[in-house]
Amino acid sequence: MTNKSTQLALGIELSDDMTLANYYAGDNQAALTFLDQLCDPEATSAERLIYLWGNNGVGCSHLLQAACLQFQLTGRNAIYLPLEELICYTPEILENLEYYDLVCLDNIEVVVGNKIWQEALFHLFNRLRDDNKGLLIAANVSPYNLAIELADLKSRLSLALVFQLHPLSDDEKVKALKLRASCKGIDLSDEVASFILARSNRDMGNLLALLGQLDKASLVAKHKLTIPFVKQVFNW
Repeated sequence: MTNKSTQLALGIELSDDMTLANYYAGDNQAALTFLDQLCDPEATSAERLIYLWGNNGVGCSHLLQAACLQFQLTGRNAIYLPLEELICYTPEILENLEYYDLVCLDNIEVVVGNKIWQEALFHLFNRLRDDNKGLLIAANVSPYNLAIELADLKSRLSLALVFQLHPLSDDEKVKALKLRASCKGIDLSDEVASFILARSNRDMGNLLALLGQLDKASLVAKHKLTIPFVKQVFNW
């Protein structure tokens, strides 16, 4: 069983643009440090159950996919499941996931009010724990504020190592853009990054999408990223 084949069978593709190396942590360094330990094949005492939570744009999905990719790069099986896309199916898709070294469950808050899925997740947690496999969870609220009806599942979630992910400041967003650009081999100056930030809605997902568009446009035009070029691309 491989990560890639199963992801594709579920209609889910990991983004190879989301890595641990290109995540600008800011105040979230502690979470990134623990994920580095979780993904280290030599780390025998790493936490196996981690719960990340925060508002849209703080990078929960980025870190879950990055962890999956890191496991894959080191020859281990991992799977990323965005539950908001899968909740319309029966929870049978959770069967046999204990054969993976790492399971990443994104947007777990969507199972609130769905006792069938909650029951299936409870049994999956137990199987992963019994086999000493990794479980990485993300949600938009803390496990203590997650309105899970199944008490046993609520109890399992309370055992997780919990990290709240905090949004970046504007200065940190500039640094995050420059880091992502550097990882892509793009020369992005402070001035251009600040200009993009000033003209956008400042959401990190949107900012990174703009950077991706600029990357493609600069390759086609064979042009460096300058403020006049950015204006031209986006008609600003």
